[in-house]
Amino acid sequence: MGQKKDLTGSEKSKIVRYLAEGCSSLKIAKLLKRDHRTIKRFIQNSRQGRKKRVEKPRRKITAHELRKVKRAAAKMPLATSLAIFQSCNITGVPKSTRCAILRDMAKVRKAERRPPLNKTHKLKRQDWAKKYLKTGFSKVSWTDEMRVSLDGPDGWARGWIGKGQRAPVRLRRQQGGGGVLVWADIIKDELVGPFRVEDGVKLNSQSYCQFLEDTFFKQWYRKKSASFKKNMIFMQDNAPSHASKYPTAWLARKGIKEEKLMTWPPCSPDLNPIENLWSIIKCEIYKEGKQYTSLNSVWEAVVASARNVDGEQIKTLTESMDGRLLSVLAKKGDYIGR
Repeated sequence: MGQKKDLTGSEKSKIVRYLAEGCSSLKIAKLLKRDHRTIKRFIQNSRQGRKKRVEKPRRKITAHELRKVKRAAAKMPLATSLAIFQSCNITGVPKSTRCAILRDMAKVRKAERRPPLNKTHKLKRQDWAKKYLKTGFSKVSWTDEMRVSLDGPDGWARGWIGKGQRAPVRLRRQQGGGGVLVWADIIKDELVGPFRVEDGVKLNSQSYCQFLEDTFFKQWYRKKSASFKKNMIFMQDNAPSHASKYPTAWLARKGIKEEKLMTWPPCSPDLNPIENLWSIIKCEIYKEGKQYTSLNSVWEAVVASARNVDGEQIKTLTESMDGRLLSVLAKKGDYIGR
């Protein structure tokens, strides 16, 4: 007698559908022309479900071992749980236990992406800190651009999901959806802007100067007193559209030259307080994994978030500069903590 064939996937689907319609196992066997015992066995196995996992007792570690793990985790950022425990010569601990122990003293994070600093960069950062150590930063105009996309930076759409709940579906655009380039300025306790760069415009030296003319100079700077303009120091980073000969000469014709145009060290986003403002705005507009359907909607969210940033928050950022300069000198030009 030949071996009986197993139920196919199609037959199993039909059995489930027939059961939902109220058919008996005997009737289903006749409809599928299969042995009644085969149908009955499949129904019984399906109703039994998966067996519950038996939790095994976790391997306990001593207080001394726990202190060793804590020290190793501090010395080995971004290391795996296995590497941390192996460095402490602690073996036989399953991954689930290792992670449970580490969750009480650490959290999983991504490495921060920053431009690499070489020896020359660090020396220039130290020279910059020494040069501006006695500067009154309340008169410095800190400027920068930020690009915002429809979906936000990778890895931001994270959060806790309750047991038994499914994570919400997140749109994934094949072409990215584009983004909006935003420019702003902070000085003392005031936020100038944000201003939107026209869609499709690439900021080169000429378009950058025209943009500043239409926004910063016409809408804000021209309204200031002569004494304010005399004392203000304009800061911009070393992007090619900022630091080339054309914008330097153009700003000089506006009266922003020599000591009024701040020298900026290379690879130093951590020294610009407006970077922290961008973080505040991005955390607000992308909270709870929010996505946007149009460039206008994400721009409106940026404007609304910027309006909620009060003068005290801006003042806290601009007044942090003395501490940043001291940190650069203490770290011999290396990156400072934010």
